[in-house]
Amino acid sequence: MLRYAIIFFVLSLVAGAFGLTNISGMAKRISMVLFALFFIGFLILLGFAWLVAGAIAPSTPATTSALPLILAMLEA
Repeated sequence: MLRYAIIFFVLSLVAGAFGLTNISGMAKRISMVLFALFFIGFLILLGFAWLVAGAIAPSTPATTSALPLILAMLEA
């Protein structure tokens, strides 16, 4: 969706450069709507990620080193 917003933004700039103000205005509005939808979706997903991250309890770090286990597996 962000890609289409960028495409319509570029189309708006090109149409404005050629003096096609009606097409430029329409492309600008489409670009703004698509970007707004993308941004709202991004914020919703960011909120879900924050909620999920808060629901998952952090695990305690390992107290043993993995190096002896790796060396034991290599010797076998």
